[in-house]
Amino acid sequence: MGDVKAEIITPAGVFTQRFSSTRHGARLARHLAVQQLDTWGVPYDSDPSDTAAVIVGELAANAVTHGRVPGRDFELRLTLDGRTIRVEVGDTRDDRLPDRDAAPPAPDAESGRGLLLVGLLATRWGVRERAVGKTVWAEFPSEPDPDPAAQGSPRRPAPLPAKGRTRRTRS
Repeated sequence: MGDVKAEIITPAGVFTQRFSSTRHGARLARHLAVQQLDTWGVPYDSDPSDTAAVIVGELAANAVTHGRVPGRDFELRLTLDGRTIRVEVGDTRDDRLPDRDAAPPAPDAESGRGLLLVGLLATRWGVRERAVGKTVWAEFPSEPDPDPAAQGSPRRPAPLPAKGRTRRTRS
């Protein structure tokens, strides 16, 4: 009989860090995530880096705002596996799960758009319960979309005009 060999596939990079459940902790998580991606070869100011900054910022802000338990931290786990970046943010509050089917906020509402942004930028996202609390995760490509026509697609809004420039329309 031939030998059976099991192949264990491990991610190219894993970064895990706990942060204080404060606005400062959320901001630090976003900065360290982008720095870690650059270390792994995903350059600053690239589409994947900018996407990571928004997603980490939104999920960390939600953990601090809605998942905070006094004296408990939140955890960021960042994984680069081939062509996929996975962001996971865990907090210790399990009684407030995000509602994937929630109606969009009113146009004049000052909050409630974070997970809508995550849904637009990520190829997949979801919530996983854990022993204590929950983890909200999102995945997206680690390389920019090579198809320039993809700009303005439902997944990624078209870029805004450069600062100081406005779009003019003829009447």
